[in-house]
Amino acid sequence: MTALALRLRRGWRPGSAALLVGGVLTACLVGIALTSLVWTPEDPTRMRILQKLRGPLVSGWLGTDHLGRDVASMLMRGAFNSLTTAFAAVGLGAVLGTLAGVAAAAGPTFDAMLMRICDALFALPPILSAIMLGALLGPGALTAIVAIGVFMIPVFARVTRGAAMQIWAREYIMAARMAGKGTARITLEHVLPNIAGQVIVQVTIQLAMAILTEAGLSFLGLGLPPPAPTWGRMLAESQTYLTQAPHLALAPGLAIAAAVLGLNLLGDGLAARLDPRRRQAS
Repeated sequence: MTALALRLRRGWRPGSAALLVGGVLTACLVGIALTSLVWTPEDPTRMRILQKLRGPLVSGWLGTDHLGRDVASMLMRGAFNSLTTAFAAVGLGAVLGTLAGVAAAAGPTFDAMLMRICDALFALPPILSAIMLGALLGPGALTAIVAIGVFMIPVFARVTRGAAMQIWAREYIMAARMAGKGTARITLEHVLPNIAGQVIVQVTIQLAMAILTEAGLSFLGLGLPPPAPTWGRMLAESQTYLTQAPHLALAPGLAIAAAVLGLNLLGDGLAARLDPRRRQAS
């Protein structure tokens, strides 16, 4: 084997391809979303009835919808709206879930109570939760964020609880206790830094789930209200015109698929890099 081949083989780590592809897709998604704040080909809410249902490149890059709005501009602004909702929901779930998980790992009494609460939350899927919240709060971004975020809390709680319990069983934790450190200090200095990698991986994976769920809620009319464009509403509005203008469904469908694929690949790649057992196996 040549020296170059040996060097390439040593530099190749588990998850490198997934991390690269996922990182590129996710970076493109975030870049498009941020670009939409300062520039879009057209005003995403501008209606031009005389130019409705035009095909791609006939009127705009991706054509127009049933109201004459530019599909490419709606897709770009929809990326920002979908990502904002997903990040807010996952952030809510990650913060509350991580705090609950590390607290459960440190105390058996709270642990039993948390597991029962998690079981109860898992029994309510986010779509059903959003329907109930929508009846109370009305459709909107807050409804979607709370519904998705509440569903994320038990996910992060279970992941961080399991990881934190492994840390608490280590010998250096026992040494820290003998040195007089309290539970809170040990959690801040030893437990949280050692489980941060697993939390980051879980965030990327749950972001993909949050984008899918947000699209489903918008499809049902429980996301951002019109005229704010969202991928889910674009799919819902395209149903009537599938035979006349299939590009209306194709554009947001491919965008959702690319976003979910990118975040899942990014999560798999990060897991391979941050998991010490998979690093040793390589």
